[in-house]
Amino acid sequence: MGKDRKKIGIIGVGKMGGALIEGILRAKVANSREIIAADIDQKCLEDVKTRFGCETTPKNRRAGEAETVIIAVKPQVIGEVIDDLAETVKPTTLVISIAAGITTGAIEKRLGKEARIIRAMPNTPAMIGEGVTALAPGRKITEADLIKAKNIFEAVGKTVVVKEELMDVVTGLSGSGPAYVFTFIEALSDGGVLMGLDRDTARLLAAQTVLGAAKLLLEKNAHPAELRDMVTSPGGTTIAGLKALEEGKLRATLISAVEQATRRAQLLGRG
Repeated sequence: MGKDRKKIGIIGVGKMGGALIEGILRAKVANSREIIAADIDQKCLEDVKTRFGCETTPKNRRAGEAETVIIAVKPQVIGEVIDDLAETVKPTTLVISIAAGITTGAIEKRLGKEARIIRAMPNTPAMIGEGVTALAPGRKITEADLIKAKNIFEAVGKTVVVKEELMDVVTGLSGSGPAYVFTFIEALSDGGVLMGLDRDTARLLAAQTVLGAAKLLLEKNAHPAELRDMVTSPGGTTIAGLKALEEGKLRATLISAVEQATRRAQLLGRG
């Protein structure tokens, strides 16, 4: 190993790549001298250099020399990034991809059959350290590799390990899920405004209600229906509101949203 080989290389330092660097530094998974960030956008590199003080480069190959390489680019451009790395990545390199729909097998085909690849699907709350990331290990991944990946992504939230065939479902649920929740919060807020609340108050009430409900569910480790019943009195206001949600087919619509987003992720992987 060369003395200048970095511990972690991150290719693509947009919102998610930047969030990962921030979390890695905060959790002391690596220090700024052990990280190298690559991007074609010079402005992004300047921002990362200013915020975190790590080495930056416009060359993917330089970042690909690190012990662990995180590919944080869109699925539409991952092919050219992997081609850049083909001559740089060693059999000892751990490669983690967060590109939706792109399988470990597809990456392995380009990098070589000995490549150690983990597919990851984080979500945008990682930007504030409250994300959740699903990890799917490729066929050459060891337990030590998986622990290393968990340490990285637990720096920005929680992790789960799933079989790779379920990763598109993860994309449709937690990957796209924040957008569903933002839409839900916006709709709750609109309801408050309709009934007379000012916009800022309605938005705060809606957002904090969603946050508090989610925390209550996680801390109690209870079924959502059990917690819902705690709020629902016979003949009360909540059951009247729930009736409206059932009439509007909210649950069926959310289930369909996850289904459709999953199908789209599957198509991205084929394309």
